[in-house]
Amino acid sequence: MDKKSIKILLVDDEPDILEIVGYNLSSEGYKVIKAENGIEAVKKAKKEKPQLIILDVMMPEMDGIEACEQIRAIPNLKDVIITFLTARGEDYSQVAGFDAGADDYITKPIKPKVLVSKVKALLRRYKEEDKQENVLKIGDLTIDREAYKILLKGKEIALPRKEFELLSLLTSKPGKVFKRDEILDKVWGNEVVVGGRTIDVHIRKLREKIGDNTFKTVKGVGYKFVN
Repeated sequence: MDKKSIKILLVDDEPDILEIVGYNLSSEGYKVIKAENGIEAVKKAKKEKPQLIILDVMMPEMDGIEACEQIRAIPNLKDVIITFLTARGEDYSQVAGFDAGADDYITKPIKPKVLVSKVKALLRRYKEEDKQENVLKIGDLTIDREAYKILLKGKEIALPRKEFELLSLLTSKPGKVFKRDEILDKVWGNEVVVGGRTIDVHIRKLREKIGDNTFKTVKGVGYKFVN
């Protein structure tokens, strides 16, 4: 996908952030759309259908968590990448953000070059998925990688993008222990720096939705899917 065709929705109530971050992304050739609060973000997301949304957490009128939840509920925005941009503490914001359906988390202040690098890594995840093994069936679980659909005992399960990609990776080789570094590289991209709890939070959410006994923790190593 050509950069000029990529839309990035930048949402923050601080004018300096909108200006500085917007300038650096525009300089890279991306089309940047700006919003100053959550309500405006939801409206512009519906209208513009961006590939990436950079969303502040603490904003007036509607905060980033609620805005993220509303955007995720819009069917034609199910594949949009959402990353939070916030100065709040990691423990609260990361867990709340991932629970709301975010794909990633960026702590500000952040150097422009680092931000651009993270954005490039995130956008690589937006590429169309490979066509091989589009539909995978394991026991009561059916994974349609092309349609981004999960069926458990015939009932569809809604998963945010990163949860889907993590499940897709672990189920690609049931029984194999995927090391944490390998998971971060294949699901988040090796240029994306995420907190140490990121994988754990996503595994916890998958256990709640798919089944606690389906995912095994290998202490000090990583995780595996057990049929």
